[in-house]
Amino acid sequence: MTLPSEYQRASQEFEKFMVDARDISGLATTNMAYTMVQGVLQAFRRRLSVRDAALFANVLPAVVRAIFAADWNTDEPRRAFEDRAAMTKEVQALRSAHNFAPDTAIQDVATALRRNIDETALDRVLAKLPEEAAQFWRA
Repeated sequence: MTLPSEYQRASQEFEKFMVDARDISGLATTNMAYTMVQGVLQAFRRRLSVRDAALFANVLPAVVRAIFAADWNTDEPRRAFEDRAAMTKEVQALRSAHNFAPDTAIQDVATALRRNIDETALDRVLAKLPEEAAQFWRA
């Protein structure tokens, strides 16, 4: 079996995604964008069952998938989807002293993700998740 192309190009695809996230959000560096991306992924993950999170993770690019799953406390109580402003505050609370996520962070990451993913596959998975999941990733 040959090495799947998604793993061969993982670094380049991740860099393109991070540059898009940085530019869309107006942040100065991809380091600043990383905390924003991580916060958005964690905020979304907290609102899914483990099964639904696994379905979602399967459509993510390799490195984004790793970030989505990293440091996951599966015993943490599942949170309800809230309005975007409340979930954005949650994103901005991650490492708050070093978090530059703008108020548009969720939309910005959604836009960057959609630019770097098979949108048809993403939407097919989102249709299997709670209705609010699709709204969360609406760019």
